[in-house]
Amino acid sequence: MGSTKLIGLVLLVVGIALLFFGYQSTQSVGDQITETLTGRFTDETMWYLIGGAAAVVAGGFLAFVRK
Repeated sequence: MGSTKLIGLVLLVVGIALLFFGYQSTQSVGDQITETLTGRFTDETMWYLIGGAAAVVAGGFLAFVRK
């Protein structure tokens, strides 16, 4: 396995973990109240979700698409 594929797999796992933590954060009472009052989630939750999505896309590209 090449180093590029290994880095891609690591990014994929980290991205999935970040998305999981972001989703868990959206389900918290504090974040639900913030979302109800302001119409959006907290900045920390959004960074988890955005960072996780970016890491999953980059990891998937490096691990499965790039040769």
